[in-house]
Amino acid sequence: MNRVSSGAHVLHTDTTNFSLHGDYENSDPDPNTIEITYGHPKDNRWDLKRFVLSMVCNQQGIPLFVKTLSGNASDKKTLVQTVKKIQKSLKLSAKVYHIADSAIYSEDNITELGKRTLWITRVPATITEVKDLLGADIELEACTDSRYSYYEVKSSYGGIEQKWALIQSEEMKKRKEKTFDKNIEKNRKAAQKSLNKLKRMEYACYEDAKRAANTWLSKHQRYQLEKLSIEAKSRRMNSKIGRPKRGEELETHYSVKAEIVVDKQAIAREREKLGKFVLATNDPCLTADEILSYYKSQSTVERGFRFLKDKSFHVSEVYLKKESRIEALAMIMVLCLFIYSIAQWTLRQRLKETGKFVRNQVKKPVQNPTMRWVFFLFRGITEATIRLGGDSMRRLANMTEELWDILSLMGKECEKYYV
Repeated sequence: MNRVSSGAHVLHTDTTNFSLHGDYENSDPDPNTIEITYGHPKDNRWDLKRFVLSMVCNQQGIPLFVKTLSGNASDKKTLVQTVKKIQKSLKLSAKVYHIADSAIYSEDNITELGKRTLWITRVPATITEVKDLLGADIELEACTDSRYSYYEVKSSYGGIEQKWALIQSEEMKKRKEKTFDKNIEKNRKAAQKSLNKLKRMEYACYEDAKRAANTWLSKHQRYQLEKLSIEAKSRRMNSKIGRPKRGEELETHYSVKAEIVVDKQAIAREREKLGKFVLATNDPCLTADEILSYYKSQSTVERGFRFLKDKSFHVSEVYLKKESRIEALAMIMVLCLFIYSIAQWTLRQRLKETGKFVRNQVKKPVQNPTMRWVFFLFRGITEATIRLGGDSMRRLANMTEELWDILSLMGKECEKYYV
């Protein structure tokens, strides 16, 4: 898996945002710079203003395009704009597949991208066609990777002919089942609390009370209402207390009476959907295996964002107020990621070419170490000065054969700092 077919390029587009401390009151906004403002936080810091970074990486995680955006930039618009901009910047003769998350998938966006731009994305589960597909009783076929199975269908959503692949991930299903089972009792208590609130409500007529009960059922599809009834009660006008007088006009109100019962069939239908998702592409020649493989490599751009936000590298720390300087700093941040990604790709390629390995955190030999781990291995190296009489010598301490191998693989430009 995660291999790109010969003659094809896979570009991954995504966005992230960075929260900033400070007021950033822009009394004289510059139309040529970004705006530091409130947006949709991916770190759940709704109290902080932020800016957005839109980035495109290749399948090795090397950034090819970056643009800094205002803090309230919408992914649904940004992703399409980024894809169109990189198309103008890169002239590639081979096929290019643009991979993005489900925010890019809408009728307007896929129409704007057109038929010539090849894309692969996840289809939002809110679309009716997807809901029907996820709930359908169909037999899935095994993927090349035994952890996945699939079912292919055609779609013309948004007027664009597409291939949809319904994917079932066994690992994802197991993870979600654990969470699902834990939440059943929690959700039942919440539903009971909601029903108690409904039962305390008073309605002016029978129809209003009945409508409220149906609305509750539509919002709580895991449950049914047993012994459902609408009860009418009369009382004195204007909240007067005491026994009503003969012939006194009374007001009548209606309330819902019911008990909650778990709908086992609805629970089973929900459980059946766990671990399933729909991937779409406008290239009908791709197989389900290829669609899944290309989409899974979307994690390369996500790992790039994790590098930028990693506290150990101090890349994303912003101590600037002027928007134009923040934009410049963002470019330097991505330049750091560019160098880091090339170094990591180079080392992994050389390890495969030479058949050598690097031990990982659990002492297992691997050929795909992260540069972060390699940096950690080199942290223990110290330059020692040894004096014997009037002579002194400089030697490296804590160098191992493994570290010398890494240096030799990285090239003489790296070796010279240690030799």
